[in-house]
Amino acid sequence: MSRTIRLDAVLIQAVIAGALSFSHLHDLAEAAGQDGWKAWAYPISVDLLLVAAWRRMRTHADNRAAWSWFVIALAASLGANIATAGLLDLGHVPAWLRILVAGWPALAFLGGTLLAHTPAAPAEPEPAPVPLADPTPEPVPDVTVERAPEPAPELPPAPAVAVPPALLDHARKVADTHHATTGTRIDPATLRTRLGVPGPLAEAIAAQLA
Repeated sequence: MSRTIRLDAVLIQAVIAGALSFSHLHDLAEAAGQDGWKAWAYPISVDLLLVAAWRRMRTHADNRAAWSWFVIALAASLGANIATAGLLDLGHVPAWLRILVAGWPALAFLGGTLLAHTPAAPAEPEPAPVPLADPTPEPVPDVTVERAPEPAPELPPAPAVAVPPALLDHARKVADTHHATTGTRIDPATLRTRLGVPGPLAEAIAAQLA
């Protein structure tokens, strides 16, 4: 309830101030030689410029042009209020004031045009959206590593088997008997069986009999 009363009081105060200022501007314009409808157009022109500059300041805080035209319109309104308060003889308005009143329409038109068509400050460009990483990992290709076959280790040469001379003579006799009987040379396996010696020794004897 208190909020509604406060807003109504502000509106009433604004209406009273606007009506008084409007009347003072009309009286000053009429005293300066602007009679008829022209005297009523002057306060409208001043108030419109004042409102336009105020709106421009609200939307663009750092706007020197809007502040300049707001001060000019406010000076015209306050000047009319002060001049009609008995400080100026409205029956004998000075020439310089007549010139200011006559030149006001052009000045107000210039101010209103500049306020309406002054480009706003360019907005900062929005940063480009950063592409989101794909949560699905890319499949890793199967890599087959083929290893070269390792070379077989070389076996050390078998040590030479010493054949006793007597055993070698006996083996030669056995081999000659086998050759005379079968007509073929004796092989290491048969020589091993006949002599009853190990395989390496039989091979060594066969190599020496060859």
